[in-house]
Amino acid sequence: MRIEIIGSRGQLGRELLWTLAGTSHRATGHDVEAVDIRDPGSVGALLDQVRPDAVINCAAWTRVDAAETEEAAAYAVNAEGPRVLAEACRPRGVLLCHLSTDYVFDGTATEPIDEAATPHPQSAYGRGKLAGEEAVRAALTSHQIARTAWLYGQEGPNFVLTMLRLARERAALRVVADQWGSPTWTGHLAPALVRLVERGEPGTYHLTNSGTTSWHGFAEAIVAEAGLSVPVEAIQTADYPTPAPRPAYSVLANRAWQALGEAPLPAWREGLRAYLAELAGRPPQPAAT
Repeated sequence: MRIEIIGSRGQLGRELLWTLAGTSHRATGHDVEAVDIRDPGSVGALLDQVRPDAVINCAAWTRVDAAETEEAAAYAVNAEGPRVLAEACRPRGVLLCHLSTDYVFDGTATEPIDEAATPHPQSAYGRGKLAGEEAVRAALTSHQIARTAWLYGQEGPNFVLTMLRLARERAALRVVADQWGSPTWTGHLAPALVRLVERGEPGTYHLTNSGTTSWHGFAEAIVAEAGLSVPVEAIQTADYPTPAPRPAYSVLANRAWQALGEAPLPAWREGLRAYLAELAGRPPQPAAT
């Protein structure tokens, strides 16, 4: 297959290029400097140049708090951009795999969230991402929506790198303990996305590492696995207010993925260990064009 990665310089885009380099697929990657997903002309020109069989869209506005005051700009990337991509893919017979997020849910669930659960975003970022999902579904039959959560990988920025830095700068860490999710390493997510595209079956999929922890538990694991001894104090969300509300519970049930006969992604702590080993010395990833 010819697979185009849009948003190829982000954490997941880089990992996808690295993963695809070890397969028989022909992979290309472009980022904001080369393609503006808000512009039909720019997207159409790229697809006509690359002629992919599938596009994986990793491009997104991910500054969650900034989206609260810059909602129109975030919406243009997270909602209008996917619509433009889907409408460009339709006449060219291209499969679109579009990345989405746990923020489309309100965080009030008490058990892993099924793909069929009704979204109810509480932030500008979540509203834009949900609108992007809806636009893709409306414009293109040959689509896959892949929701993930608590993502980290490559150079960052991400929670793991932040905790490692702060653990070396401070005598103690204070981390929220009443928000729950499944930390997900791009090194496990990227191969699953490639497999999903290979299968080509349309629909909505949740893809995260297995297991559940809080941000506090994740921070404690990062410190321990890195061999550091900084204490990690548990605090509540109210002790660390942010402009955009965070879901209190965003554990995603990966049922649609497993219904395909695919194995669950590895446990989140296994992903953390692999990532920390990677940080100790990984060969360069393929360059994006």
